[in-house]
Amino acid sequence: MHISRRNLFKYAAAGSAAVGLAALSGTTSVANAGSLGTLLDYSAGVPSAHAIRAGGYAGAIRYVSDRRSDANWMIGKPVRADEVNALTAAGLQVVSCYQLGKGATADWREKYDGGRRHAARGLQLHREAGGPEGVPIYASIDDNPSPWETANLVRPYLEGWASVIGNQNLGIYGNTKVIDAMIGAGIGTWFWQHNWGSTGVHPRAHLHQFEIDKRQVDGVGVDLNAILAVNYGQWSMAGSPIPGVSFGSVLPALPPLPPLPLGSIGL
Repeated sequence: MHISRRNLFKYAAAGSAAVGLAALSGTTSVANAGSLGTLLDYSAGVPSAHAIRAGGYAGAIRYVSDRRSDANWMIGKPVRADEVNALTAAGLQVVSCYQLGKGATADWREKYDGGRRHAARGLQLHREAGGPEGVPIYASIDDNPSPWETANLVRPYLEGWASVIGNQNLGIYGNTKVIDAMIGAGIGTWFWQHNWGSTGVHPRAHLHQFEIDKRQVDGVGVDLNAILAVNYGQWSMAGSPIPGVSFGSVLPALPPLPPLPLGSIGL
């Protein structure tokens, strides 16, 4: 898909605070080379929007899922409307993701019916936080499943999700093998890669989680995620006709946007 340079600037300005964010905040953005910037994800607490912006980050991937009953430390789940309002007022981006169980209680082990149940709850929490229609929720495959598990558990689980929110709004958090398998099956439209069991960076990934549990923002442990596409499912791009074309495959990297007066962006 061809995107003109003019439209790319328009989409980047409207929907991705990553480009030029460092110039806006007066800090150095923490990002992988060639990415459009960095998003945080976190569940142990809620960093302030000011601290996220001051760190040079573009925004956050936030959980529209409940905390596990055995994980009282997950006070950052689920995302709330007041947090979203603070993020957006600071010019930061918001993306929705979902994960309740892990390991032996992983959501994907519940197959199709579990996918439908988790999707319904995720959609409810997404809407309660102010999430718009027409953006993805990334369902988590936070594992390195075997080929048999991928075919017989992961696939039906994600098919359950797609039956509730629509395949066009289904995001998948997984490794390169899971992403490959789901693309081959025509399941999911948005892809957020983690490194457990991955080989390289998948060319269809919109986001790439490249660092886990190595730093804190505002006293909260965070993970770092490289933005790899202009449209990666952020709420501010709801209804966009481009479901995330890999930036590097369309145009060479653009120079940073010039800084704007701080008074014009509402800190």
